Amino acid sequence: MNSISIQGVWRFELDREDVGAGERWFARELGGSVRLPGSLAAQGSGDEVTAATAWTGTIFGPKPFDTDATGRVRMKCWLQPERVYTGAAWYQRDVEIPALWAGGRVTLELERPHWFTRVWLDEREVGTGDSLSTPHVFDLGRVEPGQHRLTLRIDNRLHIEVGENAHSVSDHTQGNWNGVVGRIELRATPRVWIEELQVIPDVAARSVAVRGAIGGDAVLFEGRLISLEVTIDPGWGALSLTRPERLGAPSFAGSSGGHSKPAHLNAEAAISGGRFEATLALGADASLWDEFSPVTHTLEASIPGGDSRSASFGLRDIRVKGRQLLINGRPLFLRGTVDCCVFPVTGHPPTDVGSWRTVLGAIVAHGLNHVRFHSWCPPEAAFVAGDELGIYFQVEAPTWPNSAAVLAGKSPVGIGDGAPVDAWTLAESERIVRTFGNHPCFVMMAAGNEPGGPNHREYLAKWVTRMRALDPRRLYTGAAGWPELAENDFSVLPEPRIHQWGDNLNCRLNATPPATTADYRASVQGRSTPVVSHEIGQWSSYPPVHDVAKYTGHLKPRNFEVFAESLAAHGMAERARAFVEASGRLQMICYKEEIESQLRTPGLGGFQLLALQDFPGQGTAPVGVLDHFFESKGYASVESFRRFCGPTVPLARLARRVFKVGETMEIGIEVAHFGSRALEAATASWRLEDVHGVAVRSGRLDPLAVSLGAGQPLGSVAVLLDSVPPPARYRLVVGIEEADVENDWDVWVYPDEVPAEPENVLVTNSVEAALRALADERRVLLTAKPEIARGEATLGFTPIFWNTWCTDGQQPHTLGIVCDPDHPAFADFPTEHHSNWQWWHVVTRAGAFALDGLPAQLRPIVHVIDDWYSNRKMALVFEARVGEGSLLVCGTELTCDLGENPVARQLRASFVRYVASERFAPTVELCREQIAALVIEG
Repeated sequence: MNSISIQGVWRFELDREDVGAGERWFARELGGSVRLPGSLAAQGSGDEVTAATAWTGTIFGPKPFDTDATGRVRMKCWLQPERVYTGAAWYQRDVEIPALWAGGRVTLELERPHWFTRVWLDEREVGTGDSLSTPHVFDLGRVEPGQHRLTLRIDNRLHIEVGENAHSVSDHTQGNWNGVVGRIELRATPRVWIEELQVIPDVAARSVAVRGAIGGDAVLFEGRLISLEVTIDPGWGALSLTRPERLGAPSFAGSSGGHSKPAHLNAEAAISGGRFEATLALGADASLWDEFSPVTHTLEASIPGGDSRSASFGLRDIRVKGRQLLINGRPLFLRGTVDCCVFPVTGHPPTDVGSWRTVLGAIVAHGLNHVRFHSWCPPEAAFVAGDELGIYFQVEAPTWPNSAAVLAGKSPVGIGDGAPVDAWTLAESERIVRTFGNHPCFVMMAAGNEPGGPNHREYLAKWVTRMRALDPRRLYTGAAGWPELAENDFSVLPEPRIHQWGDNLNCRLNATPPATTADYRASVQGRSTPVVSHEIGQWSSYPPVHDVAKYTGHLKPRNFEVFAESLAAHGMAERARAFVEASGRLQMICYKEEIESQLRTPGLGGFQLLALQDFPGQGTAPVGVLDHFFESKGYASVESFRRFCGPTVPLARLARRVFKVGETMEIGIEVAHFGSRALEAATASWRLEDVHGVAVRSGRLDPLAVSLGAGQPLGSVAVLLDSVPPPARYRLVVGIEEADVENDWDVWVYPDEVPAEPENVLVTNSVEAALRALADERRVLLTAKPEIARGEATLGFTPIFWNTWCTDGQQPHTLGIVCDPDHPAFADFPTEHHSNWQWWHVVTRAGAFALDGLPAQLRPIVHVIDDWYSNRKMALVFEARVGEGSLLVCGTELTCDLGENPVARQLRASFVRYVASERFAPTVELCREQIAALVIEG
């Protein structure tokens, strides 16, 4: 027995006045109790949240707090812990050192303490630790057998200014907790031990260099031999994944990699100067590690008759060639998401492999192969699961020295200005690569996120050079987002994405008609190193406020409570699920175009979504198709996501999505292929389906050889739309037969002309004319230009980018529409219950009507989904009875400029036919003054 777990009940006290060290608390018995591993907040220790609570994180929004009927404070900016404590806490327990350990060396390992640690054994101070990423290991030296008192002091204050919004420490995500949440154990070693073991693969030679260091009195072992043994293709040599429908996450089945028994290789290395080094040839058939074959091997080094240490590794090579990333010599495209350390049940990252298999398995199931850990480094268990699943990690030093607090003048000004964070970031980075560097999934590293300060470029250039020299097994970049440095192996840049902060309605999806032709060649071609797109997406759906019961831990969605109460106060409580579903469908539409734009770009290194999972902080940003728990929100299946996100994705270039009967649809068919090998003869098939899945047109292209790369043309098709029934939505489906993949795009076909309108309906954009006709008991369709609709929200086609609080009210302010497609108003206008691309031609020329204050029974026919902070009842289309007249109101201009807009023209035709019919019988009555108040007469 060389290790003893000391998890369980510990004695404990809070040190609010920070007097414990001076008063020698380590020399007395502490009074309270707590369990370790664990955090204080999760166990009910700390202070209740008040308006004066000191948070770790910039507070966004005009009114970040809310008080419920009982006086309880509710934070809208992030998930709210039930208790908060920032400061020193003391933990203590008695430990028994076995007689077998007499004369040896004893260490204490604390995995994932948060944050600064000091340790005493009895009354002797042992040492301190300050890593946010790696275990704190304390050398207790020789310890007499018997009982001893072990005391820890843990302080979660930011003594190093890593940035209050860094996800390693911030209340925006995991929270700034106090405690230890991983392994807590005592370990015995001989007086001479193996201190370090690094395995450096050489894929071309199918060999590894083994380098290590000896601890203790290494002089006594000068010239002695270290035994090295490599186990080839053990355990997870072959990994199979399935995707259960319920969770959309993989289940796992391991094998012995095709061997009935593992094969072994043996060698020896001589100790010299306290270090040893050897090269082991693994054999020409030794399996490589990558996303398609995540094979790991195990190496054990031992001092004959003494200490031993093992390391898991993979034969893997990551490098760049011009603008191209290469994995084992093969072109690599990163399909990534950002992990912001969001774990709502525990409030801290898990340290068991099973939990990480679930998290990373959900990512793999959605066709992604890459995770960027935004301003934090995960624990060992994540690397183990990443190795098993074949996921490429970008790990970051746990810093974000560019938060609002930094910009406001707090120390430090940024990175590279001589503050303690400079030296700490380098030391932490070195600890990370020494601790986790053997893991093949660890392929990329950055010094943090979006740095600031006048000297950050110089500092980061030196950081990249230093880290590459220390450990060349991965690629390095100065930071995520910026800067673009000559020293970078690759750069993570925001330029190749649809929407930038501050774009408002000027981004492509709001400013130009729907098409599938855009790519980022212009961003890529002028550069000499790979570019990975930074934090693409950020399209929000309505928050799943109906799911509050899922939050069983100490982090509570008080923000969801506030949003739900606001929704109810506006008479729309029952619409919550419909808002989530409809806005989520629009979110998926935008993500599909976002990702396909990346896949259409030859030479791009990949993308990093922000994110597959909702983000709880910065005022709440529900940008994921999965919720905070990595579980589905109900509107995006794994299968639908994988159609446009995976190793092989068919692509179609369409200059537009809306056609008239008789026109020709020109289709450029391409493929983004980053599979395990090239395709010798790829045959692309295509078909145009109606809403019942019946093909009205179809065909196949000639087979072509397809190499590994993005945006590879396969051919073109011209489809004459001369006899397809309008108006209708059709689906273009393109498949690659050899890869067994398909992708699809919605298109619409409208009549070339519309029938003459009945005379019993007045169509007007004048409120005065409408009111006169209503007084004459007529039927009226009133349409309004967007600048005269009185609603305060600005519409766009896309949903809200991130959120309006954090972006200073950036437009659009809405989350799409929701309607009933079976409503008779849409009898001649094909639609779903949510925004789809044809609605672009309507909503980008529209305004919303605010219906708050009008009769509660007044329900929009087309409901505009408002920002979750304000929850106004807003309509694009509604109907009412005015005296003996009947009125349909539309916030889109439908009286002019319809010749080149067949969508708006068809919408008008459908509305007019409805208003003229017997089915048009509004029941909610409004007076003339209420109608006039809804618009600003132009």
